[in-house]
Amino acid sequence: MQVLGPVRVWREQQALDPGPTARRAVLGLLALAGGQPLPRSELVNALWPDQPPPATSTNVIQTHVKHLRRLFEPDRPSRAPSLLLPQIGDGYLLRTSAVTVDLLRFRHLVAAARPGTAAPQRDAELLGEALRLWQGPPLVDVPTLAGHPKVVALDGELQAALTRYGDLMIACGRASTALPRLAQAAAAKPLDEARQAQLIRAYRASGQRAEAFTVFHDTRDRLADELGVDPGPELVAAYTDLLRAGARTAGEPAGPRRARGPDATAPVPAQLPADVAGFTGRAAELGWFDRTMGAAGRGNADPGAVICVLSGTAGVGKTALAVWWAHRARDRFPDGQLYIDLRGYDPEQPVEPGAALARFLRALGVADADMALDVDERAAHYRSLMDGRRMLVVLDNAASVEQVRPLLPGAASCPVLVTSRDSLAGLVAREGAGRRGLDLLPIDDAVALLRRLVGDRVDAEPQAAVTLATQCAQLPLALRVAAELATARAELSLTRLVDGLTDRRRRLDMLDAGGDRRTGVRAILSWSYQHLPADAARAFRLLGLHPGADVDAAAVAALAGTDPVTADRLVDRLCRAHLVEPAGPDRYGMHDLLRAYAAELAADVDPPEVRDAAVTRLFDYYLRTAATAMNAVHPAERHLRPTVPPTGPDGDLTEVRTAPPTTPDGDPGAARVWLEVERANLMAVTAYGARHGWARHAVRLTALLYRHLECGGHYPDAITMQGHGIAAARAAADLAGEANLLTNLAVVHDHQGRRQQAVAHLRQALTLYRDVDEPAGEARTLGNLGVVLGELGDRRSAICYIGRALALLRTLGEHHGMIRALGSLGQLFTVEGRLGEAAGRLREGLVLCRRTGDRVGEAMLLNYAGQLHNRRGAHRAAARCHARARSIAADTGSRGVEALAFDGLGAAAHAAGQRAQAHGYWRRALAIFTELGAPEAAAISARLSAEPPRRAP
Repeated sequence: MQVLGPVRVWREQQALDPGPTARRAVLGLLALAGGQPLPRSELVNALWPDQPPPATSTNVIQTHVKHLRRLFEPDRPSRAPSLLLPQIGDGYLLRTSAVTVDLLRFRHLVAAARPGTAAPQRDAELLGEALRLWQGPPLVDVPTLAGHPKVVALDGELQAALTRYGDLMIACGRASTALPRLAQAAAAKPLDEARQAQLIRAYRASGQRAEAFTVFHDTRDRLADELGVDPGPELVAAYTDLLRAGARTAGEPAGPRRARGPDATAPVPAQLPADVAGFTGRAAELGWFDRTMGAAGRGNADPGAVICVLSGTAGVGKTALAVWWAHRARDRFPDGQLYIDLRGYDPEQPVEPGAALARFLRALGVADADMALDVDERAAHYRSLMDGRRMLVVLDNAASVEQVRPLLPGAASCPVLVTSRDSLAGLVAREGAGRRGLDLLPIDDAVALLRRLVGDRVDAEPQAAVTLATQCAQLPLALRVAAELATARAELSLTRLVDGLTDRRRRLDMLDAGGDRRTGVRAILSWSYQHLPADAARAFRLLGLHPGADVDAAAVAALAGTDPVTADRLVDRLCRAHLVEPAGPDRYGMHDLLRAYAAELAADVDPPEVRDAAVTRLFDYYLRTAATAMNAVHPAERHLRPTVPPTGPDGDLTEVRTAPPTTPDGDPGAARVWLEVERANLMAVTAYGARHGWARHAVRLTALLYRHLECGGHYPDAITMQGHGIAAARAAADLAGEANLLTNLAVVHDHQGRRQQAVAHLRQALTLYRDVDEPAGEARTLGNLGVVLGELGDRRSAICYIGRALALLRTLGEHHGMIRALGSLGQLFTVEGRLGEAAGRLREGLVLCRRTGDRVGEAMLLNYAGQLHNRRGAHRAAARCHARARSIAADTGSRGVEALAFDGLGAAAHAAGQRAQAHGYWRRALAIFTELGAPEAAAISARLSAEPPRRAP
């Protein structure tokens, strides 16, 4: 029976009709009684709450009960007593021992998830199951009971369960999963500050800071408009934590933030890879982890960092052991787990400490715009944020002490588990790390793993199973690949499989005079590879050439020169052979041993021209798809980005039979998703191309992606990529490309307040543009140089440089650049008090915007026009300009322009004497500027602090 929603009844999975509304009310009240007798008087009062009951009320209730008995017990003899709905005194009882009621199930699950247990994940699961029972407001189809005390009280039970469920899901690092339910609950109670505060915390923990800011601002406005009050302490605390988590406090310089106390709310990272299926053995190592890192998680560790180094040969199961233990210990670390594969033995793309720190800082809620460039500063920032927390850090696949040392949090409450093929003796000597070597699986454990993966055939042929485990060098990676061989070739006995592997190993031994135990692994991999279809084998070899960490089917199609449907089939075949592994939705990765084996095979089997052609197809695919995505997201700047040549024999790009379905033309949302998902791969492609002969690809890709990285505030990535691109341009003697990327680099430095560096790069770019006689680039650089000089206070030089840029742009007819130059001049003239000249420049620029459809430029110039009107005292006109700018900026996703519009609206309202409204606009501007890490946040914060708003009476 269901009462949490419409009243419904089923018998043996067949839906029954409970009857008219009054009968459903009787049934609902009996269910709410929870197996206790319900007096007839209570039923009468509930059915006729606003009027005297009729004289026939007793007969009416008896009739309803009679029909309900027939519904529940259709086979009961007419005069036999009811077992399910008996009369007790003058009332009735619904026997809940015989009727399953969703409300009672809900209460049972909530009670089982009792506070104070040591299993928050289990409790969250129980509460989630309880909440799924709710199909709407209780007894929603019985309006006469809407105000009944028992029905009203159910909402309190629901809200309490929702609150605890949300808190637990955030603490377990699963905020994203809880968001739909929490958002729905918050929408149902728009003035409930506790519900809105929890939604803000959930959005923040899942990395959706923009949505969190929107919830706060909308709630604050509703409270002011409908209740005339400011946000209370709980909502303010959620907002304050949001500001602290993702950006430095307004006015604080770039670099490490102030240390947070242990009670500060923070995002809860949950970065562990998927748990390991079929894990076997390693009891001694698991016990060592429990005694060392487990004690740290419970807060019982000795002072000082707790570091465990797990070393061993490739494929011995270091990662599996670390991940297996970490999953089982995660409840001991309520503040989350950080994990990174450092790819230490990848010859091309080991993860640099600065990049690893950037990933950890993002997980801890730091925006890219707030990250220092210097690795030591990032490391200090990271240590400050980790101080006082109880977190587990897993550094997988490290190559050296130098790669690990900057990633150590330094707090005893945050133990570090490092896996490496190296002993990392420096960590033991200097940091006091504990070290344990991971040897081969004992033969009994190796056979047990085969048994779990292959099944009864191991017991049927025990000696063959022992031999197979020995042939696999008792390495878990090889054992899993061999198990897949045995499963896929079920017609072969294990003995025949072992014989075949023995022959193959003998041949490999003759080729490898070293004859170490990895020869056995190569025999296993070779056998598995040889049983692949030819096209899958070729795809496996070529995947070893990909410079990134993971791929999707479209990238596989590009490498193999086939279509995405075929690529999907090939990847599926490689997954079944355990030669690639899932790395996320529709994404795949490779163990570094397998990657090295694939690259070795490609070098042996495929001629250099075939390998080069595959890499070129891959890089062409990324270049073309990035261009498609950028044109969808930033269409007005299409003509400013590098031209991507046509595909085919007459173009520069190779023909690839892949379509970029994830980035359809005109769909900015899908394009942004693709750009973010592939950002790490695009960085890797640029770095590889700059070093290995694909310089033109590296330069073009860097130039294409610049605006995405800049607008998204991904400043560390932008600087890294510009560096690779500049190196590639210099290697290719591409002076114009170098100048363009130097200009981009200068703009990013300017955004982060490093204006002298920006000026130096711009002057370098200016010299290069003049050397190659590139007037359009020279004009862009002059304009940016003028902007930076203006920010440094040299407005006279700024106006001069921007004026020269405008003259060049007029000659070239380059409207996009003219609009920016006219806007910059208009703003500078306004500050200088040359209001007539400012109006003329802005008027001309706005005409150009509307003629060319440059909506982002129009929003920028409308903001400048608003500043001009405000300077003249025309505050209503200023407000209209800023309001229009804000609307366009919101439509185009231009966050910085939108923040300027809110700032301008605040200035106009304040000048008009509307102080409370001004503070509301300024708070919105502050939120966006803080999110972007923009220096304007400091001035607005100081303005708000100097003049606190008056609270509504």
